[in-house]
Amino acid sequence: MTTAYYPGSFDPMTNGHLDVLIQALNVASKVIVAIGVHPGKAPLFSFEERAELIVKSLAEVLPEKAREISVVSFDNLVVDAARAHGATLLIRGLRDGTDLDYEMQMAGMNRQMAPDIQTIFLPAGTASRPITATLVRQIAAMGGDVSAFVPAAVLKALQSKRKS
Repeated sequence: MTTAYYPGSFDPMTNGHLDVLIQALNVASKVIVAIGVHPGKAPLFSFEERAELIVKSLAEVLPEKAREISVVSFDNLVVDAARAHGATLLIRGLRDGTDLDYEMQMAGMNRQMAPDIQTIFLPAGTASRPITATLVRQIAAMGGDVSAFVPAAVLKALQSKRKS
């Protein structure tokens, strides 16, 4: 059984994240979605909200795969967190060449620290390449339509945040 570790902030979960998660489920029998928690940052959604949105988003498109993921938090080195969960694969999504340059540096450093954990790059689909969680948060905060960028459960949660 191959376990993959897919780290990120997922604040909020986007269609790009979902695309990479679905691809990860094609290469690993289990995927641990790991939400990075940083004490100095104030996320839009709490860890619990993000975890629920990740599970709901996957269940909307692949309900039969929902049991193949778990959602955890981490606040240490990704490779240490991955190893603690028994993961041998580290999943990283790529949107463009800028992502590739950054992710190659990270993969090299991670390989030095944890040669037993292999980084796998998964390309974002054409439709989700321009999407970033930061831009989604900004557009949603200004009342813009982000329905093309996020799963339905996330859209509903963003709309609820805006009203409150």
